[in-house]
Amino acid sequence: MAMEIVEDLKKLLAADKLVLGTAETLKMLRRGKLQKVFLASNCDPAVKGDIERYCKMGNVEFVMIAQAGEEIGVLCRKPFAISIIGVLA
Repeated sequence: MAMEIVEDLKKLLAADKLVLGTAETLKMLRRGKLQKVFLASNCDPAVKGDIERYCKMGNVEFVMIAQAGEEIGVLCRKPFAISIIGVLA
């Protein structure tokens, strides 16, 4: 399952359908522009709680993935850790 998620993320990144980072993801969640949110395994618990709450209010699927933020950063070709990724609707 973890490899499927990684492949999905690569495809979505190539299609420019991802929102990276906590602030941008929360902004798009509030606007109702996301269909799914991925959270890194080492995501801050307080941030995770906020994301979960907004996802439930907006009926958006959220998925905890096994990869840590550093791995997601490398996957998305960024020189920093990424703990939250939103998928645009």
